Amino acid sequence: MMTERVSLQRISSLMESFGLKHSSKALADLLEKASAEDLTHREFLLSLLDTELKGRYERRRARSYAAAHFPINPRYIDEFDSTELESGITEGQLHQLKELTWIDARNNLIFVGSPGLGKTMITVGLGIHAIDAGYTVVFEKMINLIKLFDNDGKERNATFRLRNIRKAQLIIIDEIGYTPINREQANKFFNFVSDCYERCSIAFTTNKPISEWSEVIGDPILTTALLDRILHHSRCFSLKGTSYRLKHPDMFYGTDKESYIGSNTKSTNQ
Repeated sequence: MMTERVSLQRISSLMESFGLKHSSKALADLLEKASAEDLTHREFLLSLLDTELKGRYERRRARSYAAAHFPINPRYIDEFDSTELESGITEGQLHQLKELTWIDARNNLIFVGSPGLGKTMITVGLGIHAIDAGYTVVFEKMINLIKLFDNDGKERNATFRLRNIRKAQLIIIDEIGYTPINREQANKFFNFVSDCYERCSIAFTTNKPISEWSEVIGDPILTTALLDRILHHSRCFSLKGTSYRLKHPDMFYGTDKESYIGSNTKSTNQ
């Protein structure tokens, strides 16, 4: 019995030295299962390698989720119901986007619409789906991306984050149009998009029609050059309908239903 235990520990140690960390931890259970099910040597080896592969995949996926910086309580893309909208995107189009061929082709996506229609939910859902498929994904709100540009070279974390963003296969930039940017920031954003051009995919969400982006960028010529790169390989979805938050206020934790609807009605009437 002692010899068997030492032998098992020795095998487990050797497996770890060869980098088989996940299967080495499960070795005892795998051996017990092989004995109970009378597996052949080949079947046992296959289960051993399969365990290692699954362990590495889950570890890589966990790292990818952490690196993405998704917002709190992200939703899977299958949870989005396009019938909640008046128009803008269909179930068939969502199914096509889930195939992720647009990432392989390094195409961009643009989701335009009023707040609350699900633009962020769609892009984050696609981002989660892409990570599960093995792609690298990052998420940043436009205002935070601009702060990273401002602090690049000054703060180590900003430089490190921008480096990771530029390595991603899918970059999600959320809420373009909510905050104006100055000329220097606009130039940095233009250079960033130019660097990403035909190298990766970018998914944008915005409350501003593309024709009004010059109001955000502050320079019509720079905006034209920026859009030339973004729109060259892109699909644009203009979402229309009633705010999802207004129709389903109970889904948003920490939100008082009456005060939320009251504040939105007030702002609409002004």
